[in-house]
Amino acid sequence: MQRRIYLETYGCQMNVADSELMLGQLHRAGYERTEEAADADVILLNTCAIREHAEQRIYGRLGELTRHKVRRPGVLLGVAGCMAQHLKTRLLEKVPAVDLVVGPDGYRDLPALLDGARDEPTLAVRLSRDETYGDLAPARADGVRAWVSIMRGCDKFCAFCIVPFVRGRERSLPLEEVLRQVEHAGAEGFKEIVFLGQTVNAYRDGEDDFASLLRRADAVEGIARIRFTSPHPSDFTDRTLEALADCRKVMPHVHLPLQSGSNRVLDRMRRIYTIEEYEELVARLRAAVPGLALSTDIIVGFPGETEDDFEATRDAMRRVGYDSAFLFKYSPRPGARSAEWDDDVPDAEKTRRITILIEEQKQASLDRNAAVVGQDVEVLVEGPSKRNPEHWFGKCRRFKTTIFPRRNEAVGDLVTIRIAAASPYTLFGEGVPSSLRAMEDATP
Repeated sequence: MQRRIYLETYGCQMNVADSELMLGQLHRAGYERTEEAADADVILLNTCAIREHAEQRIYGRLGELTRHKVRRPGVLLGVAGCMAQHLKTRLLEKVPAVDLVVGPDGYRDLPALLDGARDEPTLAVRLSRDETYGDLAPARADGVRAWVSIMRGCDKFCAFCIVPFVRGRERSLPLEEVLRQVEHAGAEGFKEIVFLGQTVNAYRDGEDDFASLLRRADAVEGIARIRFTSPHPSDFTDRTLEALADCRKVMPHVHLPLQSGSNRVLDRMRRIYTIEEYEELVARLRAAVPGLALSTDIIVGFPGETEDDFEATRDAMRRVGYDSAFLFKYSPRPGARSAEWDDDVPDAEKTRRITILIEEQKQASLDRNAAVVGQDVEVLVEGPSKRNPEHWFGKCRRFKTTIFPRRNEAVGDLVTIRIAAASPYTLFGEGVPSSLRAMEDATP
């Protein structure tokens, strides 16, 4: 009888890609995916250890899912991903109902690990310097966008981050394996490829670097768009900038994490660049790709951040001019270097600072989006709008969500839309009534 797997995914796009990898392995072993935990023979959580309160959320969710084992004792409950790697045996000790704990480098053996877990709780958290899963085919979800992990792990050891400890050291997939995945995704009908890596632009396979990969992928038929996330500011080379300028399928959007605009804080974060070097890179990127959209990550309230440091971040954000930004209040991650330091910025002060940045970035995003009004943009249709099924939504080339009335388009089509209005979060095509714009844009 075919066994059924229920899989929940938490965290970043890399975890989404890992879930597709796991599903591919399990499908080949005879498992069928189910959307209901109550119907599953195996319940698996693919976890993230980066987000605030991630550990408490996972423990809470495991407590909820334990009821399925009570009702059906044969059900297996497993935890995969970064939290599994981080907590290891503590998961088995704190939640006795857990049968399997498997880290990010154990997915190749997942079917066998599940078989073993039927007899006794199983722990598989050995990190590998070699595992890339480059030869394994993922089971991708339907849609227009395919996630392709081109490297695993990280060598940067930023003070606030535990990724090198839960995903291991940096290693890249062979170039030909990446291209095989791109070609396969194109043959399956995916229009957009997103290359993933913790420091994606550090990719290297022998003499081939990230620029080589972009140029080779740009020539793959069937693929209309190429994106990547997240690059590290210190890993952009002249060759990569030239590839961004030359490759027509590589979209004019770069997510470039800054984290702080203060050199003193950047040094404590171990970010290995200065604000001057970062802004010089921004200038080079914009010279190479006219009209480039830029987004970023900012951490507010890092240990030791003074008012002057915060003001330096505000100033840097104004100078750079981001299209959007992900803004976070610092919270210590056990295992990260900064977790050993005094978290000396009061939470109320963190809230004050991040509120200021949110409001300023909201206005900056509105200004940059308003500049697009009256222009024609190319949109990749992703599906019906959640707010109103009579509208389509998709991303334009600069990765801005765009809403427009449905006509005779289909999911996966590239269409040209005249922008009639904009909000901080969304572009609206002609024909979207003003009363519906507010509804569509109610949630960023």
